[in-house]
Amino acid sequence: MVSSYPVQFDVDFPARPLDRWTTAFRIFVAIPILILFGTVSRDLVSTSDHHATTVASGVGLLFLPLVLMILFRQKYPRWWFDWNLNLLRFSNRVTAYLALLDDRYPSTDEEQAVHLNFAYPDARQLNRWLPLVKWFLAIPHYVVLFFLAIASLVAIIVAWFAILFTGTYPKGLFDFVVGVLRWSNRVSGYAFLLVTDQYPPFRLS
Repeated sequence: MVSSYPVQFDVDFPARPLDRWTTAFRIFVAIPILILFGTVSRDLVSTSDHHATTVASGVGLLFLPLVLMILFRQKYPRWWFDWNLNLLRFSNRVTAYLALLDDRYPSTDEEQAVHLNFAYPDARQLNRWLPLVKWFLAIPHYVVLFFLAIASLVAIIVAWFAILFTGTYPKGLFDFVVGVLRWSNRVSGYAFLLVTDQYPPFRLS
């Protein structure tokens, strides 16, 4: 059972046989969408010396501007929220596709089988000082997620063989990989999207 944490994430378990051909060559089939994702996942600003510096996190999420707005104005601009939410949804569809959780090509705008939701926060109800340290407070999660990511990679490799031979993603492995993604999204929502002050739980469900 999924907990009531403010950041909700789930992936529908496929009720039909998965496509074995696109599964076999998934890393190559995904190249076009990875290129597309790369073009929209960075917010670059040209400086006077013609170098590019980013004002966002590594996946293009608006982070530093949010810290400043919450700290000094106690505001969370709605369009910044919408950008972060939709970019993270797109990122998760691409990730789910690479993790073999779905064989439908990732849509740039449709939800498909990947569901990520969190409410628009009232910045006045958020602790204005926490954004300065949330990334630091989340360090224990980074450590755990590092090892979970390795375990997930092994699970995906096993699932790859299972799909090639049976057309089905083993349910236990599917739930584990989805759980790791859920955990990661909760940490992102807390530490970088700043949509909640509730510390993420150490659990997959």
